[in-house]
Order: sequence, then structure tokens, then C-alpha cells
Amino acid sequence: MKRIAIATIILAAIAAVAWALWPKPTSVQVDVARLRDITLTVEAEGQSRIREVFTISAPVAGQVQRINLHAGDAITTGSTIVARIVPARSTLLDARSREIAIANRDAARAAVDLAGAQLQQAEAKAAFAQGEFQRAQQLVHRGSISERAYEKAGLDLAEAKAYVKSMAAQLMVRNGEMQSAEAVLRQEPVGGNDCCVEIKAPVSGTILKVRTESEQVVSAGTPLVDVGDPNDLEITTDVLSQDVAQIRPGVTATIVDWGGPALKARVRKVEPAAVTKVSALGIEEQRVPVVLDFVEEVPNTTFPGHGYRVTVRIKVWEGHPLLAVPIAALVRRGSNWTVYVAQKGRASERNISVGAMNDDVAEITGGIAADEKVILHPPDILTDGGRISEAAQP
Repeated sequence: MKRIAIATIILAAIAAVAWALWPKPTSVQVDVARLRDITLTVEAEGQSRIREVFTISAPVAGQVQRINLHAGDAITTGSTIVARIVPARSTLLDARSREIAIANRDAARAAVDLAGAQLQQAEAKAAFAQGEFQRAQQLVHRGSISERAYEKAGLDLAEAKAYVKSMAAQLMVRNGEMQSAEAVLRQEPVGGNDCCVEIKAPVSGTILKVRTESEQVVSAGTPLVDVGDPNDLEITTDVLSQDVAQIRPGVTATIVDWGGPALKARVRKVEPAAVTKVSALGIEEQRVPVVLDFVEEVPNTTFPGHGYRVTVRIKVWEGHPLLAVPIAALVRRGSNWTVYVAQKGRASERNISVGAMNDDVAEITGGIAADEKVILHPPDILTDGGRISEAAQP
């Protein structure tokens, strides 16, 4: 009896070790091959933008006063004053420029004095010529001088008067030069009561951006404010040129990853020219701008607004119903696709033919039938004919 008990214990120990070392079935998740709707999309990053953005610029050069409008403020055509521009203060002079300006002013003042003296000289000569002409008139009536002497006195008087006018004009020119030279040295205050240019809103809308908020000197054409209608939105995206060949105006799309529910959109325009852009990996890509419109009205309280990043999924093909399996069930074997089919606790490897494929499912055109179970994410240790146990669906 003692020997039998020992033998029984030894056999039990061997059985326990054999059971512990015996290969256990691989736990796998399965799904069923069934008819599904398959949609192929082209996905790209996009950006929301207001359809028509107006930039209000400075019409003249000057000093723009501080703009009290802010982003989000509403403006009305013709009534809202966007900005005021006043004449700018004259530029400051460095030491060298100031010395040159002072010398020019002093020279201009001397020229005025010279012109004044020349005018006085001309007026004196004109007075003398006037007296000579009057005496010649008296003498010519008496016959004391010839007609030629009388005409010569008249000519001298006319020349003297003309010289007076010339010197008077010369004095005016010198006065102007002196005023110009003095103006260079004068520092006038900014603005005035009658020298302000008011810029009124050319369109009604909402302020998107105030480009020049603080008071500063601007040149003509300097952008001041961007204006647009936040409810008039569109989406623009750049699609790879090899993908855009499948996109036509009118196809539907979905706007996602903007912070809210998916929104429906439709392609309005595919631009004819591609542009070269560098990807995040430093690769040059040819991309084509595509513009989309929202299918239904999107209130500004729902969609963020202008310049926000979104993800665009443009539908390029749709098939239904098609026999399909999850993409997680596919295994690449060289140039062929295979799947593992779960049959009676065993994994059976099958070569399959694949049709349309997206990020979620793949169309099966041959190799398995409907309602067969396929293994999702098959582990590397799984082999054809290997034992499996189906895990509970999450």
C-alpha cells in the first residue's frame, strides 16, 4: 500500500508538470467578415477663413492716432470712424544737419538783405529816370533838345521801372528761401483743428485684427485694420497633387478635429495650379489648393472662426454593400495579403484578394466567405493550425 501511494504521488506530480508545460491556446480577438459600406476619402489639414477679408489701409502718409477699435468689434459702412491721421511732426536733426540748416538759414537771410538793397538801388535809379524824363518833356516842347534825346529819356525810365519789378521779384524769391530754411529748424506740434483725415469703414462687418493699434507714423498704404463677416466662412486645404486627381467640384467632405461635431461640406473649387511646399519631414511636395463650402449654415457660436486649423476628409469613392473585414485582420506576406480564420479552436491562414481599402476596413474579393470569423491583430507567435481561444469582445 505504501508503494502504491508513493507511485500515485509521483504520477500526479508528473501530470502536473506536463499540464504546466503543455502549450496553452493563444487568446485572440475575432470579428466577422460581413457586408459593409466602404468609403474612400482624401484627408488633409485645412484652415477656416472668411470668404471676403477687407484690409483698411492709410490713404495718406502721416501720424495715425491710437485706434480704439479691437478685434470682435462691429463696424458699419460710412459711419464708424476706423482711424484718424494727422500730419507727422518734422524729423529731428542731428548736430551736423542742424549746423547745415543754420548756415542755410543765415545765407538765406543775407540774400534777403542783398535783394532788399538792390531793390532800393533800383527804386532810386527809377526815381532819377522819372525826373530826367519829366525835364526832357519840358525841353522838347521848347525845342531845346532833339526828339532822339527825349526818346532816350523815356527808354531809360522804362528800363528803370522794369529793373524795380525784377528786384522786387528777386526779393520775394529770397524771402521764400529764407522761410524754407527757417522751417527746417522749426519743430511744429503734431495735428491741428483742421488738418485731420478721418478714415471711415468702407464695409460693414467685424474687426478681425488691428494691425496698427498704437499711435505712430505711417506711410501711405500701411495696413491698419482687417474686416470681415465671421458668418461667411469657407475651408481651404492643400491636397497632394496625386490625390487631387480624384477630386471634382461638388463632391462631399467632412470637417473634423476642430473641437466640435463633424460638419458637412462640399468642394467648391479645385485650383488649376499646384504649389511646392515642404513637409514636416523636410520633403518637397506638390500640393493643390482646394476650397470647400459648408453644406449647412454654421453659426459663429458653433464654429470657432477665421484662421482655425481643421481636418478635411474629402469623399472620392463609395461602395455598398461589400464583403469586408477590419483592416486589423490583414497580414502582409510578400506581395500577398492573408488573414487568419478562426475554425473550431484553430487558426487557419488564408490567402485573400483585397479590393478597396480605407483606414478601417478592406474589401474582400476572394479567399473567405461571409460570416467567417477572422482574427484581429494576430500575434507573431500565431501559426497556421495553432490552437486559439476567443477573447471576450471589449
